[in-house]
Amino acid sequence: MVYDFDSLPDRRNSDSFKWNFYSEDVLPMWVADMDFLSPEPVVRALRERVEHGVYGYPLGLKGEPGELPGFRQLIVERLADLYNWDITAEDLIFLPGVIVGFNLACHAVVSPAGGVLVQTPVYPHILQAAETTGCLPQEMELTRSQDGSYSVDWDLFAASMTRETRLFILNNPHNPVGKVFRQEELERVAEICLQRGVVICSDEIHSDLTFSGHRHVPIAALDPQVADNTITLIAPTKTYNLAGLHCSIAIIQNPELRRLYLEAKQGLVSWVNLMGLAAGQAAYKYGDEWLVQLIGYLQENRDILSEYLLSELPEISMSIPHGTYLAWLDCREAGIQGNAGQFFLNRAKVALNDGATFGRGGEGFVRLNFGCPRSMLLEALQRMQSALTAHMT
Repeated sequence: MVYDFDSLPDRRNSDSFKWNFYSEDVLPMWVADMDFLSPEPVVRALRERVEHGVYGYPLGLKGEPGELPGFRQLIVERLADLYNWDITAEDLIFLPGVIVGFNLACHAVVSPAGGVLVQTPVYPHILQAAETTGCLPQEMELTRSQDGSYSVDWDLFAASMTRETRLFILNNPHNPVGKVFRQEELERVAEICLQRGVVICSDEIHSDLTFSGHRHVPIAALDPQVADNTITLIAPTKTYNLAGLHCSIAIIQNPELRRLYLEAKQGLVSWVNLMGLAAGQAAYKYGDEWLVQLIGYLQENRDILSEYLLSELPEISMSIPHGTYLAWLDCREAGIQGNAGQFFLNRAKVALNDGATFGRGGEGFVRLNFGCPRSMLLEALQRMQSALTAHMT
């Protein structure tokens, strides 16, 4: 089946946060959900659930409510096929969202006096996780090279871990800079964390969305010792555009770490809703054809964006993302006084994420979501170009 990614669904009339937060004359290029229809098998699975007419509790592991038969084994087989990563069905915990997942990790691993280390600039909910959970916020800034690429200063990474540090939240692929960490980089991360006794919580929600020349490696798949020290978070939601259905998975291979995590979850976090489970299971089981076509379309959007900036908006630079559908745009040389995100909202009627909300290293940047029909991307870029041209004349 050939999927249509060029048509723009009407999202103004779908109670969309992304599309209705700003006025109707604003193009929303900010919130990280895509403007594409989800795969047809997902729509069909949801339709069948709706038409059944009864939406009771799903049956989970060991007779408890909370999941659908076969979903665990589907994930086990998927991870083995994609990454040669051997896990068991018992290693999985279903969650209503990855944000819930890393906040639970803070509660499970970090005492109130303990520290949570993150690498900035980073997704705001990761940046705020320590404060949200009453822990000690700790951070280090990723190193940005002249070509716009990002790397880790390993001496700084080690030095940023204090005696209080209990948890490091890794974001891979990284939001917003689009970096897919190489295996040797992950090995260094794991080595330092093991030496310091720091548990890794790896947010890998964008792991299915990597471009040619880059391969996602789950850090827990490196070796059993690293797996025992890691909480991995994945989800079908970003990949298959199911964000509003809140279906995510924590993978915890260490039984004691899993016990602590489940205790932190007890009484506070319920199971995933029936529709989220149905959509997630259908996506993982039948969505590969759609995903292959999606990645090809996103990669072309990424390249068109990059070429447009070089030829028409040279004042704005972009490091080429290895994965995700998010572009991290450097506007510091564009002559914009004040906040770049606010400038493009006011002058171009294009909504972008303000880089300052991603922490240190984000000032003067904006994040643009190119997971949209190409016509929408080009219109946004043309509006931004016109706004900058008018500003400079």
